[in-house]
Amino acid sequence: MNTKAIGIVTGARSDYGLLRPLLNKISKTPNLELLLYVTGMHLSDEYGKTHQLIKEDGYKITAEVDMLLASDSPSSIAKSMGIGTFGFGQAFQNNLPDLLIVLGDRFEMHCAAVASIPFNIPLAHIHGGELTYGAFDNELRHSLTKLSHFHFATTEEYAKRIKHMGEEPWRIQVTGALGIDNIVNTPILSKQELKIKYKLDLSNPVLLVTFHPVTREYNHTQEYILSLLNALKYFSDFNIIFTGPNADPGNRIITDQIKCFIKSRPKHLFITNFNQQGYLSTLAHATAMIGNSSSGIIEAPSFKLPVVNIGTRQQGRIMSANIINVGYSSQDIQNGLKKALSKNFSARLKTLNNPYGDGQASKKIVEYLVEINLDQLRKKRFYETK
Repeated sequence: MNTKAIGIVTGARSDYGLLRPLLNKISKTPNLELLLYVTGMHLSDEYGKTHQLIKEDGYKITAEVDMLLASDSPSSIAKSMGIGTFGFGQAFQNNLPDLLIVLGDRFEMHCAAVASIPFNIPLAHIHGGELTYGAFDNELRHSLTKLSHFHFATTEEYAKRIKHMGEEPWRIQVTGALGIDNIVNTPILSKQELKIKYKLDLSNPVLLVTFHPVTREYNHTQEYILSLLNALKYFSDFNIIFTGPNADPGNRIITDQIKCFIKSRPKHLFITNFNQQGYLSTLAHATAMIGNSSSGIIEAPSFKLPVVNIGTRQQGRIMSANIINVGYSSQDIQNGLKKALSKNFSARLKTLNNPYGDGQASKKIVEYLVEINLDQLRKKRFYETK
């Protein structure tokens, strides 16, 4: 059997954390060669140059595609997408994969997918078929589905939606989410270990906050983050840990307001970059999570963690019983948090099952990568559903 060069794109600490179990399995599988294309937030000083984490993990970076401009306006994001497409074209010219894998719905992934077309590189997509009505990521994700030749869906419902988009059923496999693999395989740090490694004070109950720009409602970014922070004033007895937002339009507004908020509040902390173990360990010890991150939808159910999901960014995803959906007003968020922190709500989550898989996604994906016929993959047809 000939060796297949499997290219994987990573653009941020968040997707790299999800991809780690897959990278590990590919690198240890005979007849598979890992090519790693690093881009986006990984290469930015503003986001902590997290490509160093990849090197520390022992992975060789095949190509770095520097694409983010030093601005978070819609115009700058559009220009960054152009730069990214150009950069991936150069990367593929120098290091051509036999198959390219992209995850999710980020614009960095879309750049790589578009650049792959002239090279006739088969594309595999993870997390297709999902919906997030509040973000332009929704359109990017569906576009990636149509650009792709194979689909690793996280649930049966999402697989069905991919088929309805005209993708042939044999090209779609349900694997579950890679995030669950990490939970199954990552040792959880104790509170004391978290304190030593990340200087986290977990002596009081912990609220974990991740709030990303709502790109379909970009002009309301400041209003939304101020509303959230105003609500959190009423929970001052908690240790509140904020994680950094994605590099979407308006992200600097969110970061600036959070840093201003925590200046006079020593119990609160802003962390630009958790590694996967630190983040999952914090999830395990948290009392509740607040924000609009997909992590609250996909990973948090495995910890039976109450999640207050704010606004429309994640609207459309399959949600477990741990999710409390609220609007953007401070009062809505306060009410949601009070419910999340109630003993009655937590008690109902004791038997919660995560709908996003059993922690075997990377194993299933690698099995398909070994067996896939690349020539057959390239011959796409539109599948007419009845």
